[in-house]
Amino acid sequence: MIDGDASLATRAAWLYFAAGLTQSEVASRLNIQSTKAHRLIARASREGMIRVFVEGPVAECVALENTLTQRFGLAFCRVAPDLGEGGLPLKALALEGASFLRQILERGEDKVIGVGHGRTLAAVVEQMPQTPASNVQFVSLLGGLTRKFAANPFDVIHRLAERTDAEAYLLPVPVFANSVADRAVLMQQYGIAEVFALARKASLLFVGIGQVSRDGFLVSSGMIKPDEVAELKRVGACADLLGHFFSADGTVLNTDLSARATSMSVADLRKHRIVAIAGGPAKVTALRGVLRSGILHGLIIDEATAQALASDKPEKTSGRAKNKGRKGK
Repeated sequence: MIDGDASLATRAAWLYFAAGLTQSEVASRLNIQSTKAHRLIARASREGMIRVFVEGPVAECVALENTLTQRFGLAFCRVAPDLGEGGLPLKALALEGASFLRQILERGEDKVIGVGHGRTLAAVVEQMPQTPASNVQFVSLLGGLTRKFAANPFDVIHRLAERTDAEAYLLPVPVFANSVADRAVLMQQYGIAEVFALARKASLLFVGIGQVSRDGFLVSSGMIKPDEVAELKRVGACADLLGHFFSADGTVLNTDLSARATSMSVADLRKHRIVAIAGGPAKVTALRGVLRSGILHGLIIDEATAQALASDKPEKTSGRAKNKGRKGK
């Protein structure tokens, strides 16, 4: 059983310390008296919930975590409490994602960690405290250059290295090669093949999920052209994970674009422990598609998006069920 007041105390602490609300605003948000809000925040501090991050179960979020874990065959799910951000809930996701990554590093079991890129992962790294992990190697899972060969503005590898003193390896190639033949040549270049081999050794892949749209990250960062989005939509693509595209029912689509992606094949990805972080109303369809594929081991998501997914009718995933006994929760 979850202590209702403990749950309320955690939520109050999150709103006060993470979202930056005043005690009166916390009281208004939770529909309680200001004096009770003060007592709840004090309790959270007294009982050790407040450290670098706010920790402790929030009843509503725990229920959502259980629902999504069971529905989509996940090993675990973490739901970040709503901070009232609206749109893309970057702060809530970043706080939860940074807490997860910090715990992974402190546990010390993952020596090679593969990392994707994007706005959400960049926000996660910005929230990371200094966490020494000199025995860890971070490796990029996807090329980090746009079509114009400009550095990806949301690259996270070097930022992670700065926060952790860990070694970091970037793939200095385009996200998508010009042709399948060009991809083969790029992957054989000195230094590139070694980084790619290291990525295959990663015991944890920490990635974002993108939606297929003209205003999505892939287009805004110059990785693909608007006409390529039109072609992806024509074949039913709604989601992107490391350059691979998924339909709404979880089918992995074989497209020319994915064949040119400088990342592991889907078959290789399925051999790894993949934890995705994503949220926001624009990502609901994309998240649903990737979850239905069965490719994910774990998911970090915001409360509102989790509620939208939990309201779906129960269904089976199209990929392999995950082994819930594996490490990484």
